[in-house]
Amino acid sequence: MQTSPDQFQPALDPAPRPLDHLAELAGTGGYGARPALVLRDAVFNHDELRQRIDNLAGWLAREIGTAGARVASWAAKGELTCLMPLAAARAGLVHVPINPLLKRAQAAHILADSGSVMLIATKSRIASLDDGDIPSDCGVIEENDALSAAQTAGLTLGPSNYDPNDLTAILYTSGSTGRPKGVMLSHANLWLGAVSVAHYLKMARDDVTLAVLPLSFDYGQNQLLSTWYAGGSVVPLDFLFPRDVAKACARHSVTTLAAVPPLWVQLTEMEWPAEAVSAMRRMTNSGGALTPDLVRDLRGIFPKSDLYPMYGLTEAFRSTFLNPALVDSHPTSMGQAIPFAEILVINDAGDVAGPDEEGELVHCGPLVAQGYWQDPERTAQRFKLAPAQSQYGGTAVWSGDRVRRDTDGLLYFVGRRDAMIKSAGNRISPQEIEEAAIATDLVAEAVAFGLPDERLGHAVHLVVRGSDDAQEQAKLPKMLKQELPNFMQPHAIHWKKAMPLNPNGKIDRTALYREFAGEQSA
Repeated sequence: MQTSPDQFQPALDPAPRPLDHLAELAGTGGYGARPALVLRDAVFNHDELRQRIDNLAGWLAREIGTAGARVASWAAKGELTCLMPLAAARAGLVHVPINPLLKRAQAAHILADSGSVMLIATKSRIASLDDGDIPSDCGVIEENDALSAAQTAGLTLGPSNYDPNDLTAILYTSGSTGRPKGVMLSHANLWLGAVSVAHYLKMARDDVTLAVLPLSFDYGQNQLLSTWYAGGSVVPLDFLFPRDVAKACARHSVTTLAAVPPLWVQLTEMEWPAEAVSAMRRMTNSGGALTPDLVRDLRGIFPKSDLYPMYGLTEAFRSTFLNPALVDSHPTSMGQAIPFAEILVINDAGDVAGPDEEGELVHCGPLVAQGYWQDPERTAQRFKLAPAQSQYGGTAVWSGDRVRRDTDGLLYFVGRRDAMIKSAGNRISPQEIEEAAIATDLVAEAVAFGLPDERLGHAVHLVVRGSDDAQEQAKLPKMLKQELPNFMQPHAIHWKKAMPLNPNGKIDRTALYREFAGEQSA
C-alpha cells in the first residue's frame, strides 16, 4: 500500500548518531504532539515521551554514575521496557533487557554474566530470585518505584554526544551450545537498524505499530525504534489469545504488525473484523520462513496490505527482506539485502557462490554487532574478517546458515549448520534444556533437539537415560516447568535404557535424531 504524498517518509541517512537522538526527532519533524506511546493507562505524545526518557536517563545517571555500566530490566511490556533502550543510551549506560518469559535460572545467569549493577524489575520477578541469584554489587529496585523516582527527581541530561560506536545494549540470545550469550550492540547498530527498516517499510508519521514481540529481542526492540524514527506511534501488547491481537488492531487502527510464523498461523485461523483489517498497511515476518499456504491465507485476510518476509540474526540485526511485489511469485524467498547490509554467499572453497550454488550467508557492513560479551572464543567463531570480495571489509558475521542466490539475485534458505532449535520464533539452546534435565537428578544423560512441526516450526524433543520407575519419570516434566520458560518445555520426553554411542564414545546425537524423526514420519 502506498502512503499519500503528505505522509512523511524517512530518508535513508547513512550517518549514525547516538541512539537517544531518536527521541529528539519529535522536535524537528513537527509531530511532537502526535501520539508516540499508547499504554493501557496512559498515552504519551512525542514531546512527553522525550521528557520521560530524559527524566529516566537523568535518574539512572545519578544512581549509577559510571559510564558503560550495565543496567538490566526484567518486566512485561510497559513504560519501563519501552523507555529503557533510549534512556540508558542517553545516560551512557548499557541496557541489558531480560526476556520476561525467562525464569530465575536464566535471569540469574544474565545478571552475573553481564555484570549488571542495577536490576529494575516487577515485584513478582524479584521475589522469584533465590539467594545468590543477584550479584552482591547489583542494586535492585521495583519497576514502579524506579519510574516514580525518575519523575520525582526531574533530572534532565539533554541529547548525548556519545560516539556512535560506543556499546549501548547487550541482547542475550541462545546459542547451539551453552548458556545464552550476550550480543554487544552499539549506538550505530541500533540507529542504522531503525533507519533501514523505517525506510524499506515506507513507514510514515501517521503509522501505528502494534508491538506484540518481546522487546528483549532485536526484532521486537526495532518495533519501537523504527516507528519512532518515522514519527509514528507504538502500542505495546502482551496478549494471551490471538483474538487479543485482532481486537487491539481494531481498537487502535493499527497499520503495522510484526510476528513470527507460529503466531501468523494462529492469526489466520480466526475471524478478523473488518475494522481490524482496514487500516493495516504492512505485515512483517521473521524468525522462520513463511509457507506458500500461509502467504495465501494472509493474502485472503489482508488483501490490500503489503507482506514483508525477512531474515535476520541478532549478531547483525537484520539481513534481508523480500519486496512485497515479489511475495506471490517467490513466497519462499528471503529476498535481498536490506539497506546498510551487504550479503555474500560464500561456497566451501571460500569463493562467492555462483547462481543457485549453495554457500554460507555472510553479513558485512555497519549493522554487524561488536561480538559476544566477555566471550572471545565464541566471538572468534562467528565474527571473522569479511571475505576479500566484500565492499565494506572489516568484521563480518559468518551466519552458519546455508543459502543460495538465484539468477535474479533472490536468496533462498537451505538449512542450518548448527544444532539450534528454532521453535515458535525462539532460538533455543539444546544444551540449556539438557543441563536443566540433568540438574533434576532424575536423569543421567540428556539430549535435546527439534523435530519439524507444522505450527511451531520445530518442536522440542528430549531424550533421557534414567530411572525405569514410572513415578520418578512423571516428576521430570513438572520439575522442568519450574526451571525453564514455556517456549523451552519439551513437546515430548523419551526415556531410554541406553544412549547410542559414536566411534569416539560420545552420544550419537545424529542417530537419536534419525530414530525419532523416523518414528514421527512413520
